[in-house]
Parts: sequence; structure tokens; C-alpha cells
Amino acid sequence: MPTVHVTDRDGNAHRLHAAEGSVLMEVLRDGDMGIEAICGGQCACATCHCLIDPDWFGKTGARGGDEEDLVSCLDAYDAGRSRLTCQLRVSAELDGLSLTVAPEE
Repeated sequence: MPTVHVTDRDGNAHRLHAAEGSVLMEVLRDGDMGIEAICGGQCACATCHCLIDPDWFGKTGARGGDEEDLVSCLDAYDAGRSRLTCQLRVSAELDGLSLTVAPEE
């Protein structure tokens, strides 16, 4: 089972285990990491915004057009790190993924 290393908004480090194929947003929400996921994973609200560690960003794939439109308007947007976790599926390739929950807007 892949492991995700999460830094929450208070700077605390957490290690979560995630089933392959699960949506990262759900893993973070269920782990009480401060992810609201108001739209339920429809790529419509950006309340699951996270900053992926630069060493991992390239392994998450490219942002889609809707995701890019949403994150690029956020105050905490970082072109090389911003992702919506509703758009990321957990896979063996992401075992060890490191991310920080973005500040609330």
C-alpha cells in the first residue's frame, strides 16, 4: 500500500497509507488533513489544493485545462507544485509522495 507524506497547514508531518487506485483527495480528507473537497472531487472548487514536493511534481502528470484554470487563480498558486488532489489517483509509482496542504484561500 503506497505511503503519502503530508505536511498539514500547521506544519505537522503525517504519514498516510493509501490504497492503489484511490483518489488522493479522499485519502487526505479521510485522514483529517484539512481538505474540504466541497465539490466532491469534480474539479470545480479548488478546496483540495496541495503543493507537491518538487521532486515528485513531474511524477503526478500534467494538470488538465480545468485544473490549471482553477489553481492558477489561487493566492498560493505555484506553477511547479500546485495540484488539485481530486485529480490524482494513488499508484505504486506515487509511493512516498510528499506534499503540503495549501493555505486556505
